[in-house]
Amino acid sequence: MKIIVKALSEYGVKEIVGSKDNLRILKYFNEMGFDGSKLKDETAWCSAYANWVAKTSGYEYSSELTARSWLRVGTSTHNPKVGDIVVFWRESPKSWKGHVGFFIKATKNYVYVLGGNQRNMVCIKAYPKHRVLDYRQLAHIE
Repeated sequence: MKIIVKALSEYGVKEIVGSKDNLRILKYFNEMGFDGSKLKDETAWCSAYANWVAKTSGYEYSSELTARSWLRVGTSTHNPKVGDIVVFWRESPKSWKGHVGFFIKATKNYVYVLGGNQRNMVCIKAYPKHRVLDYRQLAHIE
């Protein structure tokens, strides 16, 4: 549960509209080895957030800024638990684009995830189940 506690600790972090940037979001990039000073808080940051949470919680992580990079991390599961990774497709299942977040719960038609860059902030949001590419259990590496 350490990973979900860390993820929840960032709840409400949001982009700043305009020329200023939220330094907290840039920190996600910096701590993953990407130069936050060259990025904006409007840069797609769901994977940066997921990487920061996983890394600082002692779990394996993708080290990449693309959401689909998480398809190569952890172990696939059909029974996700709170804190597991959920990878979604965006635009089409064959596109390189996606979204990543931490599993909270599922209903008949929706998966609720805690993620970054959801409504331009860290929050819990529902996504249609048919957009799930995979659920991934991360190994604790600390």
